[in-house]
Amino acid sequence: MANMQIVPAYKKIVEAQYVEMMVPLYSYGCEKKIKKTLSSLKGIYSVSVDYYQQKVTVWGICNKYDVLETVRSKRKEARFWNQEDNVALEKSQSPSSSPSPFPQKDFKPSLALTKVRSLSLKAWKKVFARSYSF
Repeated sequence: MANMQIVPAYKKIVEAQYVEMMVPLYSYGCEKKIKKTLSSLKGIYSVSVDYYQQKVTVWGICNKYDVLETVRSKRKEARFWNQEDNVALEKSQSPSSSPSPFPQKDFKPSLALTKVRSLSLKAWKKVFARSYSF
């Protein structure tokens, strides 16, 4: 028992930090959506949204890359306010994870095709009768 040593569980001291991001906000509803999304993260003390500057400031004990990823789940064009952070983020991402010029999307039929399928035989007759009359 005399040879036991007390070792702290963490290696570095964790401090609260500010994370500033440039986020495109189109309405005050977007502002509420961003605040609600960031409130789900643990360790965040406050979220400040400046609608006119399109700036979101987060203060808390958090990883700034996790905060940006959370904001990007709502606004894809979000990025850090400082250019140095954006450059570091782009360098840390591997080239294979960069988006392809033609992203694969699930095919969804257009609304027009959906409506056409739901027409009854009587409606089809009216459509063709009207389209061929001169």
